[in-house]
Amino acid sequence: MDEPIILPEPDQEWHARHDEKSRMRIHRNIPWRRILTIVVVIVLVFFLSAVGGVVGFVGIANNDSTFARQLRKTLGLNNLSQLSIPVTENIKLQESSAVIDAAKKVSPAVVSVTANAQVTDFYGNTSNQEISGGTGFIITSDGLIITNKHVVSDTTAQYKVVLNDGTVYNATVQARDPLNDLAVLKISASNLPTVELGTSDDLQIGQSVIAIGNALGQFNNSVTYGIVSAKNRTLSDVGDDSTAGTSENLSDLIQTDAAINPGNSGGPLVNMAGEVVGIDTAIASTDTGGGSVGLGFAIAIDSIKSVINSVRTTGTIVRPYLGVRYLPITKNVETADNLSVDYGALVQGDATNPAIVPGSPAAAAGIQAGDIILQINSDQVNSDHPLTDLLQKYNVGDKLSVVILRGGKQQTLSVTLAQLPNE
Repeated sequence: MDEPIILPEPDQEWHARHDEKSRMRIHRNIPWRRILTIVVVIVLVFFLSAVGGVVGFVGIANNDSTFARQLRKTLGLNNLSQLSIPVTENIKLQESSAVIDAAKKVSPAVVSVTANAQVTDFYGNTSNQEISGGTGFIITSDGLIITNKHVVSDTTAQYKVVLNDGTVYNATVQARDPLNDLAVLKISASNLPTVELGTSDDLQIGQSVIAIGNALGQFNNSVTYGIVSAKNRTLSDVGDDSTAGTSENLSDLIQTDAAINPGNSGGPLVNMAGEVVGIDTAIASTDTGGGSVGLGFAIAIDSIKSVINSVRTTGTIVRPYLGVRYLPITKNVETADNLSVDYGALVQGDATNPAIVPGSPAAAAGIQAGDIILQINSDQVNSDHPLTDLLQKYNVGDKLSVVILRGGKQQTLSVTLAQLPNE
């Protein structure tokens, strides 16, 4: 019979020591777990409280209940009634998109204009060279192009037009405007892209515009961006050039800080709808090289719409005229001449230039020297709306009501506009 196996008695002292160490480790770990748990709970409570506070704050600020209104008043939160939680959105840059769209719409109808002439060098050699460059824009699909008169002022030069796609055409000068820096070119083509004319009278100071042109005569269809800086500007002795022998006084100009450089002349000034609102014509610069300093000027399109319409229908520039010589009345003129009004046009002339042109519409209507023209139809004649500018909004043959001041009394005369005789 087998002997029973007798296991040794457990070492009670060893177990006791082991159990004590285990309990000590457990006891040592308990405080750290408690601290970690407490920290997590505190952070969570703080976070939830902050979120709840913001939501509640916004809710109180936007709630219109009696309790919310009273609570806002008590807490001084009445000015926060429009508070809302900001939401980040992907916002499309609409203005940039408008500039891009406007440029795409107009650029195909913008052309470069170059003048070529026979040039003799120091040694007597003659060659045909490009002597100037400018810009124009197409107004009819069969090739009528508007540009500045000073761009095509040389009557001996040959002119070429370069389209946006690089096609080159010989161009003829169809008409030069006797009153403004405006000319019409004609090329033999068809199905050409054209511009759309806008309204310059509705332009606001600060409104965005772009200029498109043959900058510096070599960077065709350059697009520059800016704003309408001012309206109804007047410039004197524009284009005063001893080689051309011409200068002009321009009025009803749009001032813009869209960069206009030499070569931009004759190009379109365009609004964000892609409509032509002006014709780039001049810059004011302190730079001896004539560079842009943010002072560019464009002829307001509304002041020449009647001329453009006559070009479209007849191919030539037809200007209506009244037939008077006059002095614009200002406060200084009112004081100096002891007048009873500080606006209008004082009809006056001299020994060589009579106040009333013989055979003119003014002579036929009975306007006399010394009369003050106060109003054309419903428009007052003043510094913002000179007489010449008002007349150019009408067509040859239009009948106008002209209010004059004669001998201290107002009279209304009927005038039928005639065509300005060619120079």
